[in-house]
Order: sequence, then structure tokens, then C-alpha cells
Amino acid sequence: MKSGKFTSLTRLLATSVTALGLLAAGPALAIDSIKMLVPANPGGGWDQTGRGLQQALQQNDIVKKVQVDNKGGAAGTIGLAQFVNSSKGDGNALLVGGSVMVGGIALNKSPVNLSQVTPIARLTGEYDVLVVPANSPIKSLKELIAQFKANPGSVSWGGGSAGGTDHIIVAMIAQASGVDASKINYIPFAGGGEAQAAIMGGHVTVGLSGYNEFAGQIEAKKLRPIAVTSGKRLPGIDVPTLKEQGVDVELANWRAVFGAPGINEQQKKDLIAAVEKAVNTKTWKDLLAKNGWNDAYLAGDEFKTYLTNEIAKTEQIMTSLGLVKK
Repeated sequence: MKSGKFTSLTRLLATSVTALGLLAAGPALAIDSIKMLVPANPGGGWDQTGRGLQQALQQNDIVKKVQVDNKGGAAGTIGLAQFVNSSKGDGNALLVGGSVMVGGIALNKSPVNLSQVTPIARLTGEYDVLVVPANSPIKSLKELIAQFKANPGSVSWGGGSAGGTDHIIVAMIAQASGVDASKINYIPFAGGGEAQAAIMGGHVTVGLSGYNEFAGQIEAKKLRPIAVTSGKRLPGIDVPTLKEQGVDVELANWRAVFGAPGINEQQKKDLIAAVEKAVNTKTWKDLLAKNGWNDAYLAGDEFKTYLTNEIAKTEQIMTSLGLVKK
């Protein structure tokens, strides 16, 4: 009898300890694993964003396993097509993308577009800086715009892919300055290193990219910054905005994540919840500070509305450039 009582008590204690352990562990994860597609080669901004989000999700036990795959090409549209065709209804799939992809879809006449995926959240925004070589005769934005107005073709602009954020900024500067956007002399480069070498070598008049891309050369006085594309001056960076110098242009290169086509409302909510937890971690905030990215978090339907407006604006600008025919 004593033995039976002891056994029952032991079982009761064991059950209680197990229950307490489960309570201590917290609620089960809504999403156990994520497959994240980065539609660009390793090392660039989209890749850094995807792998940073992977770290924030895994290191903080938000999602147990996050697998990142790269599929670059055509401003992200090759990866987008793969994602749309292979991930229908998959609540564990995410795609990294951003403003460059919006232009890429229009430019490449992509058979797939962002209306076919599920907007989850805008994550970051990065403003461009306009730079000239340290030995350039152009000392200010005013002088650059004067030359641009007098002879648009004499000013060569070096930036990222055709139709991307950098190219669109140049088109907006042209429109704000009364210059025919079709006369822009824009030279696209595959990567920041290639663009930087061309700018410092004097092969282009002016270059533009995210501030962090040129920060080292600016600090070394090899490049002269003449404007940033933010609405207000960037914290800790003593460079005037385009707006305060009389050119009414403001634009950020934003990056975001999208869910698969055809996921249900609960799957969408679970992905948004996981991403929201991730962007509030120290892991993510440290990444923003390290890369000089702005926290531009905007989720769900609000992001969807923003995206719709961005697509319309981008297509209008690219039509004015003559890159897209109506």
C-alpha cells in the first residue's frame, strides 16, 4: 500500500514538473520554420536584409529554423517568378524585395508582379547621397543643377540598375529642375564597388547610392557629398537635403518581405507577428545601426496601400524616362 501511494505521488510530481516546464517554455511557436528567398546574389542589400532577419528570428527563438536561398537576376524578377510559381499557399515562405524590384518589374516587362504575392511588412529605408570626386569642379548641388539645365547630356549620373531607386531619383531631380527626363545620361553599375571606382576615376560626373555605401570614401575626403535624398538631414551626417537646396525631391530605397500567393488570413497574421517580434529585438536594431538603415516598419494592409501607391508612382516616372512604353 505504501509502495502504491509512493508511486502515485511520484507520478503526480512528475506530471506537475512537466506541466510547469511547458508553462515556463511559453506558448508554442505559430511558425516552426521559414524558407526565405532572396532574389539577389549574396552580399548586397537584399541579402543583408534577409540574413539579418534570419538572425533576429532564430537567435531570439521566434522561429526555430530559417533557411535563406539566393536567386539573383533582372532586378529581382527572376527570384520573384520562382517564388510565385513554387510557393503558392505556403505559409512558411517569405520573399525579400523592395523598391528596386518595383522598377525592375516595369523595365523587364515581367510576367509576374507584386500583386501576386502577399505584402507582409516594409522593414527598412535607406536614403541616397549624391557625391562628386574630391577634385571635381562641381562644388555644390547648385552648380550641378545649373550644368544639368544648360546641357543635360553633359552630366553623367552613376548609380545602380536601370529603373532602380537611384535612376528614379535622377528622374525626379530632372522633373523638379525642369529638365526633360528622356535626356538623362544615366550609367548603371552592377555593384557599389564598380560605381565607386567610376566616380573616383572621374568616369561619371556624379554618383548616387545609399550613404553607407560611400561613407568610407566621404570620411577619407575622396568623395564630396553634395546632397541627401531624405526629407530632413540624416542624424550625425552634415550633408544638406535636396529639399533644403531648392530641389523638391525625397525618396528612400525601401526593403520589405512578402508572403506567398494564396495564403490564408491566419497564415498572413502569423508571418506578420513573427516579423514584428523580430524587428523589435536588439539583434535587428543593432543591424540597423551597423548598416545605417532607417527603421521603416509598416505591416499588413498599411504596407499594401503604400505598395500600391509606390508602384503607380514608379511606373509614371519610368514612363517619363522613356524606359516603359504605355
